[in-house]
Amino acid sequence: MTDRFRDERGAATVVACFVMLALIVVTMLIVHVGSLVAVRHRAQSAADLAALAVAGSIEKGADAACAAAEPIASRMSVAVRECRIDGWDAVVTVTDAVQLPTFGAKEVQAIARAGPADED
Repeated sequence: MTDRFRDERGAATVVACFVMLALIVVTMLIVHVGSLVAVRHRAQSAADLAALAVAGSIEKGADAACAAAEPIASRMSVAVRECRIDGWDAVVTVTDAVQLPTFGAKEVQAIARAGPADED
């Protein structure tokens, strides 16, 4: 009876299956992280462009300037969460959602500031 349990035939197959499972899990994690990074970069680009648009039309007033952020955000598939004027600077916050099969829906946020350069 003890000889039956000492036989190691097939052990390499079991180990290979666990190694393959581990590689699949690592690959899925890399794909998830890559998706989050891509969405974060897109949100930051949208926030940068929206802040530049707001800063470019700040002379029209705060409401009209912040309205300039909406078309850019919608074209880049993000939502403007906040737009405020701080002196001559425009501060825009955008959000975007990413659906991850394993972890569910996550939200990324990006903030950008644009305005005249400081002269020292």
